[in-house]
Amino acid sequence: MSKMQTLIHDQDSRLYPSKPLVGVGGIIFDGDMVLLGLRGKEPGKGKWSIPGGAVKVGETLEEALKREISEEVGISVVVKDIVAVLDRIIKDENGNIAYHYILVDFLCIPADHSTPKPASDLIDCRYVRVDDLDHYNLTRGTASVVKQVFDYLKGLSPAMPVYNPDSVSNASSCLHP
Repeated sequence: MSKMQTLIHDQDSRLYPSKPLVGVGGIIFDGDMVLLGLRGKEPGKGKWSIPGGAVKVGETLEEALKREISEEVGISVVVKDIVAVLDRIIKDENGNIAYHYILVDFLCIPADHSTPKPASDLIDCRYVRVDDLDHYNLTRGTASVVKQVFDYLKGLSPAMPVYNPDSVSNASSCLHP
């Protein structure tokens, strides 16, 4: 690998990045249940989260989201609305920034009745009752965002802030808490 290729690779690395990366996530409901995936890789290895991933150069947010959901859980979705924009800054044990993502979460609906199956970065996936989210080891902020969107859809909350810099889901976290 040439010095230029090494430099480009290092600049685009997910681990200890030189700049934030853009990621997308899909909040997919089936009645009172939401689709979660068990992460098989860092960041968040061994934790449950909504399906999604990094945007590739040349992709729109919608294209990236549809691709990531198809790759991770094998279903097609219709992308509806942006429901959250989050800062995800994860530091290592020395306080260095190990991962830095700007995440854009979307409300999605399944395009058909396909059964989700884990693939790509996931080792399991399933629909989980929203009321049972607290029984799962979730990535930071997942439960609050999912519950907020669910309450909004049920008419229990009048508005849904897309970005709240003071929320727990935007706080920095440690790589291995």
